Amino acid sequence: MFKNPKLLLSLGLFFIPVVVFAHDVSSGDQEILNNGGLLSYIWVGAKHMVTGYDHLLFLAGVIFFLKSIKDILKFITVFTIGHSIMLIGATFMEIQVNEHIIDAIIGLSVLYKGFENLKGFERYFNVKAPNLFLMVLLFGLIHGMGLSTRLQSFDMGTDQVLLKILSFNLGVELGQIIALIPIVLLIRLWKKKSSYQAFYKACNIYLIIAGVLLFLYQMAGYYNIL
Repeated sequence: MFKNPKLLLSLGLFFIPVVVFAHDVSSGDQEILNNGGLLSYIWVGAKHMVTGYDHLLFLAGVIFFLKSIKDILKFITVFTIGHSIMLIGATFMEIQVNEHIIDAIIGLSVLYKGFENLKGFERYFNVKAPNLFLMVLLFGLIHGMGLSTRLQSFDMGTDQVLLKILSFNLGVELGQIIALIPIVLLIRLWKKKSSYQAFYKACNIYLIIAGVLLFLYQMAGYYNIL
């Protein structure tokens, strides 16, 4: 199916740490938040997004599907609006869900995007894929719930709570920008190469694999298997 097996192997090795270390936040973050004021919430939010590989994998899948910078900005904005609304609202209202369940759903969103990019709906179900704009907004809300769950795991105290939430969200946005710039550049540069179709297929297959593994990993955590 693929003319470049070395490409498949290298991408596979790349995705191993992606699955294992998704949502890796150090135990020292609470101490940073305790001692650093509002700027510390910006820092921890940015750090969480840069290391939140499940969020970035989904966004990478969205970027693969789009052709112009204008469309990329439009859909990233929709995703940002969705996760910002949920992050700020759910945290401020102290709406909590099980972290393993929400992260398992986020894993499924990664699987979904890879499957959609490979035209799985048309190929296997003979139907058109759901509206991408609405799905990105929906998954943005779901990812925002995951971010809210992470933020609520910290002790934020009782003062300036809303400002702390807004600062964390600002950090998430900055981290997202920092992480997406090289991803966008890599994909757009690779589109000019003859190997792009193999690269596209391989990456989206690995999105499906990563999504499945993330889902299974979180469900194993939910049932205390690990």
